[in-house]
Amino acid sequence: MTHSSKFVIVNGTPIEVPIGFSIDDLVAYMSVEGRYAVEIGGEIIPRSEHGDHLIGDGDTVEIVSAIGGG
Repeated sequence: MTHSSKFVIVNGTPIEVPIGFSIDDLVAYMSVEGRYAVEIGGEIIPRSEHGDHLIGDGDTVEIVSAIGGG
């Protein structure tokens, strides 16, 4: 039996994503805009790797938006 999706935890909420989903795909799916950082399993993933870094089954992902101030 093959599975075409997997479950991950994003900002504390379990969601189902397709196999082969990258960080860029997840950010677009979550409609994240502006400045943000992505952490998977406690490790910040550099923006330059978002297109190539695939989300793994059971990964814990935190997407943190930057808030400017003055």
